[in-house]
Amino acid sequence: MGFLDGLMGNASEVSAAEVEREFGKVLSQNETIDKAYKLIRDMFIFTNKRLILVDKQGLTGKKVEYHSIPYRNITHFSIETAGNFDLDAELKIWISGNALPLQKQFNKNLNIYELQSVLAEYVLK
Repeated sequence: MGFLDGLMGNASEVSAAEVEREFGKVLSQNETIDKAYKLIRDMFIFTNKRLILVDKQGLTGKKVEYHSIPYRNITHFSIETAGNFDLDAELKIWISGNALPLQKQFNKNLNIYELQSVLAEYVLK
C-alpha cells in the first residue's frame, strides 16, 4: 500500500499470513484469515467466522480496539467500482441495529469484486 493511498483514505490488501502473525491472538480456535485490508494503521480482517475491525488509537497506536462483527449480523452490503474520475472503489456494509452502513474505500488497484465475493461467501450462508 502506498502512503499516499492511505492519506487519501484508501485501503489496500495485506498478506493473510502477515496479519495472522500479528493478530493471531484474537482469533478463535479453527478461525482462519481469508482477506485483510489496511488503512494507514487501522485494518479490517475477513475470517472464516467474522469480520474484525482493528482500530489503533493514540499517537503510538499501542491502544487497540478490536470490533468483531459476526457475519450473521450483516443485513446487506454493496460495492461501488472505481470510475474514470472517481478513482476509488467503495464497500458499504449494513449491520443489524445500525441505520448507517460501515463504509470503506479502496484504491483502484484492489479487485473490489474479489472482496465482494469473500463477503458474499460468508454472509449468504
